[in-house]
Amino acid sequence: MKITVLCSDSGHPVVPHLQRWTEIRRAEGHWVELLHEQAALGGGDLLFLVSCSRLIKRAERERYAAALVLHASDLPQGRGWSPHIWAILGGATEFTVSLLEAADPVDTGRIWLKTRCVLDGHELLPEIEAKLFAAELELMSAAVARRPQLVPTPQVGEAGAYLRRRTPADSRLDPHKSIAEQFELLRVVDSQRFPAFFEHRGHRYVVKIEKAAP
Repeated sequence: MKITVLCSDSGHPVVPHLQRWTEIRRAEGHWVELLHEQAALGGGDLLFLVSCSRLIKRAERERYAAALVLHASDLPQGRGWSPHIWAILGGATEFTVSLLEAADPVDTGRIWLKTRCVLDGHELLPEIEAKLFAAELELMSAAVARRPQLVPTPQVGEAGAYLRRRTPADSRLDPHKSIAEQFELLRVVDSQRFPAFFEHRGHRYVVKIEKAAP
């Protein structure tokens, strides 16, 4: 099988996981490439769009027998940006990861597979991402292994509101609330790129969080 994986950000933390995944699939006898440039899409049997922030046009998708995208929600609920982060901020202790066909409008394609990620409530972003990436790779592997038998199904139910893209302003803490009250936000902020912050007495303070060794 000829497989292409496109992750538009070469520095994304999922990339090392994708590199290992491609090596395993090659060892199984598949032809696999990992790309970061949309212009390099040539065609094949399967195209996986992983953490891809660029819009892949229909003509580019049609170079492949199937173009699939990963989305961290139980579609049709949670269409839009970072659904698992919004869910955790809302108190969720688990979330669904969907593998679906890339389609127009985005997040509306037929569903191939779903799986669930269960959280313990103490994980910070790197640990949440590790569980998410493991679920995504599990779905990709299942799609490759089971492709002839898989029957995609249309999304059924109410979609709800489209989730907006999060910005650095969403990492703002309220200095008048306790750490416990704002712990879910501290769990999901990116301490390297978009750290938590608060403003007090005319100044802005940055808060970075990491879990201490047991």
